[in-house]
Amino acid sequence: MTTEITTLRNGIRVVTQHIPRLETVSLGVWVAVGARHERDDQHGLAHFLEHMAFKGTKERSARQIADEIESVGGDLNASTGLDTTAYFARVLKGDDQVALELIADILLNSKFAADDIERERVVIQQEIAASDDNPDDMAFDLMQGVAFPGQSLGRPILGTKASVGSFQAADFKWYLDQHYLPDAIVVSAAGAVHHQSIVRHVEALFGGLTHRERGSESAAYYRGGFAGSNKPFEQSHVLIGFPGPSYLEPDFYTAQVFSGLFGGGMSSRLFQEIREERGLCYSIDSSIWGLRDTGMLSVHAATSPELVDELAEVVAAQLTEIAEAGPTEPELQRSKAQLKAGLLMALESSAANAEQMARQLLTHDRLIPIAELIEQVDAVDAARIKAFARQLTSETPSVAVIGSGRKSSAQASRISSRFAPIEAPVAVGKAAR
Repeated sequence: MTTEITTLRNGIRVVTQHIPRLETVSLGVWVAVGARHERDDQHGLAHFLEHMAFKGTKERSARQIADEIESVGGDLNASTGLDTTAYFARVLKGDDQVALELIADILLNSKFAADDIERERVVIQQEIAASDDNPDDMAFDLMQGVAFPGQSLGRPILGTKASVGSFQAADFKWYLDQHYLPDAIVVSAAGAVHHQSIVRHVEALFGGLTHRERGSESAAYYRGGFAGSNKPFEQSHVLIGFPGPSYLEPDFYTAQVFSGLFGGGMSSRLFQEIREERGLCYSIDSSIWGLRDTGMLSVHAATSPELVDELAEVVAAQLTEIAEAGPTEPELQRSKAQLKAGLLMALESSAANAEQMARQLLTHDRLIPIAELIEQVDAVDAARIKAFARQLTSETPSVAVIGSGRKSSAQASRISSRFAPIEAPVAVGKAAR
């Protein structure tokens, strides 16, 4: 594989990875802007804008956009996250120019017609309604809200039915002008690509964008707390979260290894104790995410309302046990092996490679060699896992319970008290948050 990077005169970075034997190309435009960059009066605007990009341009209707990409056997999609928005495609070898032209057109020339906005507003409000019927989504949104109150990080990415009800063409144009800036954009492609050809196309399509300095984003602050919803479901969904390291901190790799051995698979502490030994739920898992200035580790499970308290007791006991005794060597090595396997297996996917390269340039301003990632994982030892677990036990948790009806809030309160902070350990290799 051959990887190359070119920075255009206006600051846009183009990165490609030629993967021999592939007959397809995965490519896209990644922009360092997402839901966290919205003002209070813009809740849901980043996601709405992503939808509107496909509703027609000055040259193409929505139908023509779909026809052109599918006429070459490709597909085109987009996604909005907390700190990035991506527009990406997969096409056959030789059709990368078609995909790039379509992505450039929807980003630079969307017309934001009033009737299109109104139709898509209804679509997004239906998407919000669907999310409100999904207990996992509801629990996550509740947990984020108590973890990061009064901040864009604590609000649902989709917005609310009320907040998306007021956006007009001027709002989308302003947001594009303010945030979709050259130094916030990475064009990434992997597969059957030729670097200089991609660069020429990107220069022709995006070279007219004028370089401007991006504004600074508001720093995140974690608070923690608990919340419950009275909305009934067949099961109670429980989310327990703790502040985690940002992806710039050395402990981010420690957090990933910890998450793996704590609740990351069928061999994890939580799965074995809660599912296999006690039969308290069908599945339980932990996950970790990080941004430039913060992160979060969370545990999720769904169970019967009468089993919620017992399940939370076991989660608390397992966390305390790791904090006091550390992990066993076999479970530490299993988690590290799983994490390294995931990193290496991702290299077999052109789409994963394109995304990884874009995100690394946006977050680290460089590509991180796989050997360096493996080295970071290998450096995690039992002492670091123990110290990380002790750090978690000193934090105020963020707890959300959905599905227990009127008992949900009381259950969330009891769970929160079970994870009440204990004496704070001395931070080891951890930057201040």
